[in-house]
Amino acid sequence: MNKIFTSLVLAALALGGGSVASADEYSDTIALFKGAGQSAKFFDTSYGYAVFPSVGKGGLVVGAAHGTGKVYEKGKHIGDVSMTQVSVGAQVGGEAFRQIIFFETKAALDQFTSGNFEFGADVNAVAIKSGASGSVGTTGATGSASSGGGKDAGTAAKYYKGMAVFTIPKGGAMVQATVGGQKFSYKPASGA
Repeated sequence: MNKIFTSLVLAALALGGGSVASADEYSDTIALFKGAGQSAKFFDTSYGYAVFPSVGKGGLVVGAAHGTGKVYEKGKHIGDVSMTQVSVGAQVGGEAFRQIIFFETKAALDQFTSGNFEFGADVNAVAIKSGASGSVGTTGATGSASSGGGKDAGTAAKYYKGMAVFTIPKGGAMVQATVGGQKFSYKPASGA
């Protein structure tokens, strides 16, 4: 089982989730979410957010995902975060996606940045993609998308327990908006 898990983590990293993202990739990812459906409104209502330009995910019964990101408070970079996820169930394939987590209040941001944070097993995200809909567990609603491009996608979402999560697939065969079980390790930026 350990060899399978190691292989899956390596496959997820190969999809781009383990690479160090450049400043442009963060700016580009933030711009993409600002222009995609209702995720744009969260930039106006959130206290902060964590953005992941590339999360790699792979699975064959046991799945693994990994990504690195940055955490922002009122638009200012305050620290870095790494995410890992292991899941068990019917899954085959791999994908890479972008992810953003909005924090409605300072308390929600503080909970996320207090050390090690983990989403519950039933948590899902709004998947922003053209021509499909995504299940939404963290927001308490279902997401729908237009037939246009990613910038035209519409979603129905709201904060749930102070957080809202959105993903935009980058490609791959495993299309799933489940973020349950994601574990985050936060490290404050020097000088923050």
